[in-house]
Amino acid sequence: MVWWGLRRTDRAVPLPLVGQCDERRHVLRTDNFLFYTPRIRLDTVVCTALASDPQAQHWLGWGRDNIVADPETREVLTFLRPGELPAELPAELRDAFDPPRDGKERLVGVRLDDGRYAADITLDTDSGEIGAVFAPHTRGLGLGGELFRAAARLGHEHCGLPLVRARFEAGNAASARALAGADFNPAGSPFRFTLPAGRAVHCRWSEHAIAVGTSCCEAGRSTPRTPRLA
Repeated sequence: MVWWGLRRTDRAVPLPLVGQCDERRHVLRTDNFLFYTPRIRLDTVVCTALASDPQAQHWLGWGRDNIVADPETREVLTFLRPGELPAELPAELRDAFDPPRDGKERLVGVRLDDGRYAADITLDTDSGEIGAVFAPHTRGLGLGGELFRAAARLGHEHCGLPLVRARFEAGNAASARALAGADFNPAGSPFRFTLPAGRAVHCRWSEHAIAVGTSCCEAGRSTPRTPRLA
């Protein structure tokens, strides 16, 4: 598949609007981003691509089979605009994505200034654990706090969780700053964790809590949930 051959003659595709949530799909907006549940297969492929570069993988440590290894492919995917799909995009990537009913929520993030794919947020609704990563072109802009605040909102306001938490490597100062900027608080003692790629690291937990979590799909009714803690 020759990704670098995609022409930039694009076709406009409307993005979801805030308020268009249902029990399996969510949309939220922040100052600089629109986040939404993937709608087509391309959205999920890009989520993988934007975290597949060596800098992200140093901290994430995914297994080799779970990353987009080719740098040229990563570059093209992470600079696409989901609201303007290239006419040459393979048909299978335009197929609708049906979110699984497995308790694993994911939001893809789009920059409001240029419309490009920019971020990936994940949430395990059983454990309350979140993950969040920026595309390379959006790192280093001081927006990490906004990213983790959006992840907390997904848990609290959309999925009914009063507590969400993030695991990060003790030496990852950027993640620590971003979590603190989103009002997450350190929790528990450092612990040893082995990444999927096999590297053993020392990690910490950081938590964000509210009194009661609410579901975006049950207007006017609080639906508190207690996450399963490891």
